[in-house]
Amino acid sequence: MRFLKPAFYKRRVYFTQILVFSLIPQHDIICCDMQYYKTHAHKLPGTHYKRLMKKAFGQYKEIARKSKRRPYIRSAYFDKQKIFLGLFWQHLHEKNLCDKARRLALFPCAIELIQKSRQEPTTKENPNTKSELLHRFAGSTPDNEIFFVQIKEDRKTNQKYFISVFPLGN
Repeated sequence: MRFLKPAFYKRRVYFTQILVFSLIPQHDIICCDMQYYKTHAHKLPGTHYKRLMKKAFGQYKEIARKSKRRPYIRSAYFDKQKIFLGLFWQHLHEKNLCDKARRLALFPCAIELIQKSRQEPTTKENPNTKSELLHRFAGSTPDNEIFFVQIKEDRKTNQKYFISVFPLGN
């Protein structure tokens, strides 16, 4: 079960809280109070993978044109540090066609969330590689669809990579 608290307005940026309740095997209820950033960028319209890929990759090429080597954007939460975008495309190509389309539709929202959000993400250590941290930011489209953006941080080099964007639920 999920419940939404009403939004409040602060410095032309919408911040909203989401309460997530989940059941664990002992039937105890865990409450996770998470704030999310409401984007102004809309999802890409449509569900056809090739059309979505053309629009999203066009936006990526525009970002890549501004950087000399590896494409990156600067994050407000990480004090304007670089977030590299190349790993997202590798991760995306591992998914099935339907899932690729859902994730590509959220690409403009994810870029805006990374650039403008100052909300605290949920951070945990990568269970596969102990030298990495995974940061998960929550966001919402203008149509109030909740999505998450995942960023991987390498502890050794302190570099950050945009891995994934995905909607809440199915």
